[in-house]
Amino acid sequence: MDRDLSDEDSVVDLSFEAEGPPAPPAELLEMLPSYDCLFQGGGKSIFFPPLEAPRSPPEHRCWSSFLEHSRIPVVTEEVAREALLSFVHSKCCYGRSAASNLVIRELRQQTLCRYRLETFSESRISEWTFQPFTNHFVDGPRRGTSPRLWDIKVQVPPMFQEETRKFQVPHSSLVKECHRCHGRGHCKCSGCHGACMVRCPSCSGAKRRAKQPGRCPMCSGSGRHRCSTCSGRGNKTCATCKGEKKLLHFIQLVIMWKNSLFEFVSEHQLNCPGELLAKAKGENFFKDENTVVYPLVDFPLRDISLASQRGIAQHSATLASRARVLQQRQTVELIPLTEVHYWYQGKTNVYYVYGTDHRVYVADYPERYCCGCTII
Repeated sequence: MDRDLSDEDSVVDLSFEAEGPPAPPAELLEMLPSYDCLFQGGGKSIFFPPLEAPRSPPEHRCWSSFLEHSRIPVVTEEVAREALLSFVHSKCCYGRSAASNLVIRELRQQTLCRYRLETFSESRISEWTFQPFTNHFVDGPRRGTSPRLWDIKVQVPPMFQEETRKFQVPHSSLVKECHRCHGRGHCKCSGCHGACMVRCPSCSGAKRRAKQPGRCPMCSGSGRHRCSTCSGRGNKTCATCKGEKKLLHFIQLVIMWKNSLFEFVSEHQLNCPGELLAKAKGENFFKDENTVVYPLVDFPLRDISLASQRGIAQHSATLASRARVLQQRQTVELIPLTEVHYWYQGKTNVYYVYGTDHRVYVADYPERYCCGCTII
């Protein structure tokens, strides 16, 4: 059961904060109630969601009524030619004459079914992180016990839209001396190792240039030059604490909303590439959306029925132990596919019109002038 957070328990949104360097050794940090596991697995832990009670299975569906109200218009000869002309117009080196004059001899039409399952889930992990301490308010364990990760309420994004957000867990903050600079606010320069000077890049420390008289003009004959990395100071501001000398450590909640997708297109006997049909625009035939959806065991097409069972089983097995399912949506779309047999200049060939928007696939167009176009 989710609990409301008071003003003192408010969650700080870290979605737009830059990621910091790796966390320091766990022994520098203190044990916090409910988060002991963070000190046993390298500073990061995956929290499993509470179990949700499944809804009751749906009643038997009458697929005949669906079929009666889902009729796709037949592709006529005129539509097939217009689709080809539009396709040719989009190609810079395809001639229009063939598309206009070819003789269409036969139209073989078939309607395919595309099954799609979407599972929108939420997973949460916690990890120690830190940022420079700038003397601001510290929400530490003295202000109360940190809530469990699945008790923290956040605004869920729109269903089926992926997003990742980061939050600071209330009452988990600790202030410690910077482990990199040991509280000095600066570190020895890596360029000169604290010496402030480096070997002259012009004469390589020889004090004079090869084959040139006189002293090296860059180092005035000293063979040394001021370090450009630290501007001759011998140290640089600590990149970890940004010169603040202390770090604010806290437990960060990372929430990932992910949309898992399973797709299947029913088999067909025509030679149109499957990857085109998987992306084709279809007519929505059936839609079922709920917290949990059930397989279409009684669907008239056995391939779709089996795909539904397989997809739901896969998502269940993959997400059950690491995420909470918020919503599922399964759809069945009807995709028209027409094989157009035509005759042109003594030769017969075929092209395909697919999808409700009449996309075209042609493997061997008869009037093509170069090899630079990609056939889609």
